[in-house]
Amino acid sequence: MKIIHKLAIAGAMTITLAGGLANAQDKSILVQSTTSTANSGLYDYLLPAFTGKSGITVNVVAVGTGQAIKNAQNCDADVLLVHAKASEEKFVSEGYGVQRFDLMYNDFVIVGPAGDPAGVKGMNDVKAALTKLAEAKAPFASRGDDSGTHKKEMSLWKTAGIEPGGEWYRSTGSGMGATLNAGVGMGAYVMTDRATWISFGNKGDYEIAVEGDEAMFNQYGVILVNPEKCPSVKQAEGQAFIDWLLSAEGQNAIRSYQVDGQQLFFPNADPGQMKKAG
Repeated sequence: MKIIHKLAIAGAMTITLAGGLANAQDKSILVQSTTSTANSGLYDYLLPAFTGKSGITVNVVAVGTGQAIKNAQNCDADVLLVHAKASEEKFVSEGYGVQRFDLMYNDFVIVGPAGDPAGVKGMNDVKAALTKLAEAKAPFASRGDDSGTHKKEMSLWKTAGIEPGGEWYRSTGSGMGATLNAGVGMGAYVMTDRATWISFGNKGDYEIAVEGDEAMFNQYGVILVNPEKCPSVKQAEGQAFIDWLLSAEGQNAIRSYQVDGQQLFFPNADPGQMKKAG
């Protein structure tokens, strides 16, 4: 099997898994996904196992969570896999999704230059750390793209009672990898999901400065797009992918994915979810 990466529109990444089975070309699904799962290499690791078992080709469009949800609302998806729980629940409550399932988690971290001009290195209180960053007017690069990471970042600033802005606060309007590159280039602090940071290859002298606050928890969910809203949805194939991700086999595959000896995602699907769904 061969993984083919190609750039799609405006910062999106499209991943196509070409299956080796004869019927793989006849069965395929489109997954609208957050960028962190693609940037981390997780799909490269998971999809061959699923396609080899099911014969279903998985095409992934990786964009910010906000855009992924919009694409799914426009019926340009069979499955949605993102990380902004409130938005996901709204997607389901408005009838666009059948049911949301917890899939896996990791956490967010704030990274910065080794010199740590804002003096936040080693802090595990993100509210206090953001306050120090704002007071110091330390350069901070934000995705600014309505992604799950951006949504979380803005909620943390709000909790800290800060409305970031001015020359020190720079919005890239880009994905996580591009924002990290921009941040490293300009000497700015960046909030990122841990999986993308571990996989990121242009760290320079950057280190994790802030981590460990429960408020930086990062939950991922998976949803079948509702065929009643979108008749083109491949319900059987999409549900088969979700079932596999939530199964012991899929959860073990997520658990076993590592980069440099570090586990990137921690499966937490509730075995009772599928029973409740039925």
